[in-house]
Amino acid sequence: MINMAAVKLQKSVVSQAGKHTASVIFLHGSGDTGPGLRSWVLDVLGQNLAFENIRVIYPTAPLRPYTPMRGAPSHVWFDRHKISQHCPEHLESIDSMCDHLGDIVQDELRAGIPKHRMVIGGFSMGGAMALHLVCRHHQDIAGIFCLSSFLNKDSAVYQTSTISCVDKNWSCFAPGS
Repeated sequence: MINMAAVKLQKSVVSQAGKHTASVIFLHGSGDTGPGLRSWVLDVLGQNLAFENIRVIYPTAPLRPYTPMRGAPSHVWFDRHKISQHCPEHLESIDSMCDHLGDIVQDELRAGIPKHRMVIGGFSMGGAMALHLVCRHHQDIAGIFCLSSFLNKDSAVYQTSTISCVDKNWSCFAPGS
């Protein structure tokens, strides 16, 4: 069994060209890695997400046993009981990863970047992880984005007061938007 308490997330970083004044934390989907997502962005855009003052951070989820793959190790942000929106979330693994990703938020704070200058998002499972991280633990982050993502039907994210969800049917928006 992997000791998740000892995990230090690996990161692929596209540094800003000038003074570092903001950060984007971009989480990959299940089975991928930070460098894999960075490479995908390069393939799609023909260039890195590179900005004058914004650092882009692509963390890699640790290799962990993944129940839907019969316990085979995979780079996933959290475990799932099964791939179904109707089953309960594996909150223990989600909350553990929120703590580890919170360390990256803290690193950016120590670098002088306030939360209102950070955006966190992700693709697929990375988007679900971003929703949990921001909506349940770091509600003062400037923004969140999710690409081709999901939440389970009774997700703990729906219990937060920071988002409203239309029919719990994957259409989410911040109050006032």
